[in-house]
Amino acid sequence: MSTNRTRSMTIGELSHRTGVPIKTLREYTDTGLIYTVGRSPANYRLYDADALWCVHWIGELRGLGLTVAEIRASTRECLGRADRSVGPHLAELLHRSRERARWRITEQQQILARIDAFEADHRADLARARRPALGR
Repeated sequence: MSTNRTRSMTIGELSHRTGVPIKTLREYTDTGLIYTVGRSPANYRLYDADALWCVHWIGELRGLGLTVAEIRASTRECLGRADRSVGPHLAELLHRSRERARWRITEQQQILARIDAFEADHRADLARARRPALGR
């Protein structure tokens, strides 16, 4: 009977398959977000298929605005619970991320309003291809 062993991959292969830079994968490994299955004879970090899933999941959460620190805390929270339920903790992190995004949107809208006001105040100067008069 043959065993279904997954071939290990180096960090370079993991990077190629996920599109995540090697430097970032090292950071994820060093902070415990992904795990190696050992080292190659040439001392390269080796990963299995679980690392592909983890890197995808981290990317998904990063795309939702979570920080690496929040993802790490979420992982620890899940591992530290008997029921391994991360749902409520993840919901809180998503709420925080949503609030950060709303704050950034508000901040960008304020910048757009200042640009509009500046252009309105200096319309003539801006149309004349000379430096606008600052401090009017």
